[in-house]
Amino acid sequence: MKLMRFADISLRYKIPLRVSALVLITALVVTGIMVLREYDESRRDLVAHAAGLGRVLADTLTAPMIHDDLWRAFEVIRSPQRQGNSSFETLAAETVVVLDQNLLVFVSTQPHRFPLGINPAQLGGDFAGILARLESDESPVQQLLEPAGSGAIYMVTPIIAEGVLLGRLVLGYSRQVFTPRLGNLAARAALVTLIALAVVLPLSAWWGRRLADPLVTLAAAMDQVAVELPDPDKLAPLSTGDEIGHLATAFRGMLADLHEKQRLEQQMLVSERLAAVGRISAGIAHEINNPLGGMLNALSTLRRHGALDAQTEKTASLLERGLSQIRDTVAALLVEAKVESHPLTPHDIEDIHILVGAAATKKNARLVWDNRVDAMLPLNSTLVRQILLNLLQNAVQAIEPGGIVNCHSYVDAGHLVIVVENDGAYIPEERLPFLFEPFATGRREGNGLGLWVTYQIVRKLDGGLDVDSRPGLTRFTIDLPLPETA
Repeated sequence: MKLMRFADISLRYKIPLRVSALVLITALVVTGIMVLREYDESRRDLVAHAAGLGRVLADTLTAPMIHDDLWRAFEVIRSPQRQGNSSFETLAAETVVVLDQNLLVFVSTQPHRFPLGINPAQLGGDFAGILARLESDESPVQQLLEPAGSGAIYMVTPIIAEGVLLGRLVLGYSRQVFTPRLGNLAARAALVTLIALAVVLPLSAWWGRRLADPLVTLAAAMDQVAVELPDPDKLAPLSTGDEIGHLATAFRGMLADLHEKQRLEQQMLVSERLAAVGRISAGIAHEINNPLGGMLNALSTLRRHGALDAQTEKTASLLERGLSQIRDTVAALLVEAKVESHPLTPHDIEDIHILVGAAATKKNARLVWDNRVDAMLPLNSTLVRQILLNLLQNAVQAIEPGGIVNCHSYVDAGHLVIVVENDGAYIPEERLPFLFEPFATGRREGNGLGLWVTYQIVRKLDGGLDVDSRPGLTRFTIDLPLPETA
């Protein structure tokens, strides 16, 4: 099983872990500094206590050593341990040895370990180094000795009477004397650290989630970009002005640009496909028109010059109707923008209102008409009327009896805008890319050429056509630029 790297963990957990690690490191550093400081203070206290105690005991031992009173000397060196003072017990010397002028044991608190008259150097250990140091001292003074690798420290005080060196007092202290104080300090520091973690960990978890949630949302949205562009309006808004807020704003702007780019690419693909279909259809239509015209002319000649019986006349009429229907269908595929016509006037648009009004009344539908064109426009009236007529006929056919069709036409910033809406059955999304292809009709009536013709005319007029269809509303918007007049 592959272990997850810390760098791959979510920020929701990484931030609390890092804060907790920072608290622990800070606590360890502070505790270490406090322990070192406490150790130094404890050591200074021990040295000061040992120095003072050594001087007091050395002064007291002069008389017993002069009179060679071993028992009295033993009582003197044991007296600090019998006082019952807690501070004395904490700083009590583990070893007390009195050496005579020849550095032989005069008396000690541990007679079984340091027998009378023995040279302590023979016992080895720390005293071998201590005696070597004392033998080299020409002017004995009180000194602190810390043998290398030893677990004890020693305070050596000379015993002098009237300028004569009688011997030396050696007080030995175990370094373990510092353990209780340092252990208590470490325990208190650990308790404070645990309390701090108990407070900081939930706060850092809350802070981490608050900080990471917007980033997690952005990351999830970025992961979707490769599959499907997410809707920028569905992203949770961020009102912060920090880097995360700027990142979210920039990402929404990027998504909006990508949506616009995607929309333009789809329109371009549709336009290219329809243009290709249009070229093929026009070519086929021209090829059909040539033999079609010959067949219609042959039928006309046959009627004028031939004596047709009833059965032949019936067959000729059937052929003529079929050929005429083929001619009309082919004519619909050949949309020419150079149709001779006068400029568009408000009356041309109102004529369409009259034509479509009858169909709407027949279907018991309400036609809401809003024509705000009040001047002549430099547009081919025949083609514009054909656009408007096709869209309104489709709208009337799409609605149910009693439905509503809205038509708005107005001029805006040098463009003629025509909007046709209806509340009939909406166009499914999967049909939209093929809506303007020839014969692409979703209804039984009609041949599917109305929107095809409309699209071809709009393209030839350098205009734009937009479709918005959802339940309850289908809207076609035509935008035709007005040519500049000389």
